[in-house]
Amino acid sequence: MTTICKDKTQETLQKEELQLLTKSELIERIVNLEKENKQLKTVTNEKNEKSKNKDIIRKSQKPFDFSKCNKRHILLKFYYLGWDYNGFVVQESIDNTIEEHLFEALIKSCCIESRETSNYHRCGRTDKGVSSFSQVISLDIRSKLNPEDQYKLEDELPYCKMLNRLLPSNIRCIAWCPVPNDFSARFNCKFRTYKYFFPRGNLNIDAMNKAVKYIIGEHDFRNICKMDVANGVINYIRKVINAEVRMYRQDFRNISGYDMYQLIITSQAFLWHQIRCLMGVLFLIGEGKEEAEIMLELLDIENCPKKPQYNLAHEIPLNLWYCEYDAKEWYIHKDELFNTIKLLQKDWTLNTVRSVMIENMLLELENSINYKNMSFQNDCLLLGVQSKVYQHLMKRPTCESLESKIKRYEIKKKKKE
Repeated sequence: MTTICKDKTQETLQKEELQLLTKSELIERIVNLEKENKQLKTVTNEKNEKSKNKDIIRKSQKPFDFSKCNKRHILLKFYYLGWDYNGFVVQESIDNTIEEHLFEALIKSCCIESRETSNYHRCGRTDKGVSSFSQVISLDIRSKLNPEDQYKLEDELPYCKMLNRLLPSNIRCIAWCPVPNDFSARFNCKFRTYKYFFPRGNLNIDAMNKAVKYIIGEHDFRNICKMDVANGVINYIRKVINAEVRMYRQDFRNISGYDMYQLIITSQAFLWHQIRCLMGVLFLIGEGKEEAEIMLELLDIENCPKKPQYNLAHEIPLNLWYCEYDAKEWYIHKDELFNTIKLLQKDWTLNTVRSVMIENMLLELENSINYKNMSFQNDCLLLGVQSKVYQHLMKRPTCESLESKIKRYEIKKKKKE
């Protein structure tokens, strides 16, 4: 009887929560649920198949005896192109994550016995579709050297080479660094830098750059992120060290709409979807729909305690670019780095050829109507439905306040107990 009451209470709370969502948020949730259902079916089938294959392999292999091995604590640095992956972190209901492939390689190469015994930490967690040039993890790893000889980095196991043989081609280990046993890739990171690449299109870059300068310093970013109360995040104050929008590459034909720009932002830590929310607002400012000072209004929590509803920027252009540590003794195997550069050059060639082919097609079509000011290049980077009649951010419906979310979550938690 008690279980039935709890189920009904939970169902009522879920209905109340859904009633607070906007139409676009409901549509997004339905689409995500359908995707998750498909993924769950695929994951279940694949996991069953993998489990069968692993059981066959384990029976035919002699188990590796880790008790006879030395260990050392290191940082591992690697890049990944996240476009084809479901984010970085391993999750129960989602397959094909970066961590999943990483631990498969670490275990298969006998670098570690298991994730649970590896003293593992990650620097940052990136979402589905997001890439990284400099993701860093810390862990205890097998060593072929005695503890007193572990300063001889060139004599150590070739960690990057071992892992790269087993990792997918768009995930590459590029360096490693010895650190003390209590050193954490997450907690000892001094700051993180992200880059977000985008074409100029019809954007006012000066206005975007003016706006982004307002976020430098310590602010409450609850209106420029996705609040994650369910995971225990109730403090939304973060310190942005630097942020700027600047040109990456000018279009060789001198057509400004095709110039490539980048947001470069550095902070000690970031909130969930903080940069994609920031870019969502910056795109509105660049299009002239909002003034640069809207950023100040969003940061003013007293006058704007509830986040106005607006769309996220696309995930594909986002890259965790750099993670800074006091650790300086990074070891790079030159031959392995050469192979990695060669692989990236191959990726660059194939993707640039595709891009140039599309560019030629665009040029022909634009010339056929003698119109070179069609600048829709960045329209696809702002997700969600675009209203025909624009409504300013401060006049839009708002999301639930942080205090209300916390209160509702605590009530929900108590009723579950």
